[in-house]
Amino acid sequence: MSFGVYVHVPFCARRCDYCDFATWTDRAHLMERYVDACVSDLAHRIDGTFGDPPPVATSVFFGGGTPSLLPAELLVRILDAIPRAPDAEVSVECNPDTVDEAKLGVYRRAGVNRLSFGVQSLVPHVLVSLGRTHDRANVENAVSAARAVGFETFNLDLIYGAHGESLADWESTVSGILTLDPPHVSAYGLTVEPGTPLDRRIRLHEIDGPDDDDQADKYVLGDDLLVAAGLESYEISNWARRGHACRHNQLYWEQGEYLGIGCAAHGHTEGRRWWTHRTPERYIDTVERGDLPEAGNERLDDLRTREERLTLALRTSVGALLDDPRSPAVAALLSTYRDAGLVVLDDRRLTLTRSGRLLANEITASLMSAHASSPSPGGQSAGR
Repeated sequence: MSFGVYVHVPFCARRCDYCDFATWTDRAHLMERYVDACVSDLAHRIDGTFGDPPPVATSVFFGGGTPSLLPAELLVRILDAIPRAPDAEVSVECNPDTVDEAKLGVYRRAGVNRLSFGVQSLVPHVLVSLGRTHDRANVENAVSAARAVGFETFNLDLIYGAHGESLADWESTVSGILTLDPPHVSAYGLTVEPGTPLDRRIRLHEIDGPDDDDQADKYVLGDDLLVAAGLESYEISNWARRGHACRHNQLYWEQGEYLGIGCAAHGHTEGRRWWTHRTPERYIDTVERGDLPEAGNERLDDLRTREERLTLALRTSVGALLDDPRSPAVAALLSTYRDAGLVVLDDRRLTLTRSGRLLANEITASLMSAHASSPSPGGQSAGR
């Protein structure tokens, strides 16, 4: 069985204008205590949550924040505390301007075998618009350093739709990263989160917000370029060469179990979803008292579980297995979507075409509504 561990590292050198994650730029003095707390929390979770023997992690993901801001030996301390399968995937998110061969070499020797570089763009004025601090040379140097120390798998993470980014700018970014021959690429349309500097600038009419049609054009262009270069689309926002799909993310999409370690981390174990305190200070203080740092938890009922499964499965190239494709409301909706070239239904397996991926949220919501209005077949409505 797949089992994951997510470790949240909340430290950043600079907060990007679009970011609403739990990150801080003035907490570097907490790094050692934070790592101690993560190690203690791991031990407590593993001993107190599972039977004997506890599960071993098939994937580990250090996210943030900027995990690569931690001194390498501190990150390795957390990794060493995680029981792992021999072939576990271990990923670390990195900013291109916070790594070098020495740091990446420490990661590699400790068992890290996958990196994810936050590139976002290769165009200078777009990077400025996003509030990023690196440049194209940083990205090229980071990829070169990763290969030099033996990393065969890494991801380049992109964002499209920023203010001032033209279609030509986006094509330049995608074409530029393809010259680096990445085994994996993620590309996300820019979203505006409430309370961020980006949100405030848009509300003050200093800049325009993202445009849906512009983002759709950029998604299609990006997909064309990536697929032509040999990367397969295996999830709406993710492309990979064969054998390089992110196993940890696949665990999320399959509703697998995972521990969440660190502040503002989420976990899913034994049918219960839970999350930790948002601030690093409160997380550290709670763990140091010997208490679990949970801020809340929930158990999803069968309906919400099925709805979430459908939502996640339809984002992937595998698609969703429907139990009721012939119920009147669902069948009528599927017929409309098929005629429009948005979905493919093979027996009971439903997948989205590329045009359908652009409308994934709307299609999923309509299917949920149609299913709710249909008599229950007595089984599970959707699954992987």
